[in-house]
Amino acid sequence: MEGALRRTLNLAKPDDVYNALIDAHKGLSDEECRAFDARLILLLVNHIGDETVIREALKEAAP
Repeated sequence: MEGALRRTLNLAKPDDVYNALIDAHKGLSDEECRAFDARLILLLVNHIGDETVIREALKEAAP
């Protein structure tokens, strides 16, 4: 059974988004990077708003 998490590319310019993510971390300390990542994750999780998708993504991303 396929889950609710979209796994196909859904960005018109994925390299641009990746570079923006990398650029957002430039000049930040390790602690600032972790705080930034935490804020970004919480903003995106809130935007998704679907607990099933979020839990599936957490499972998929786990090592």
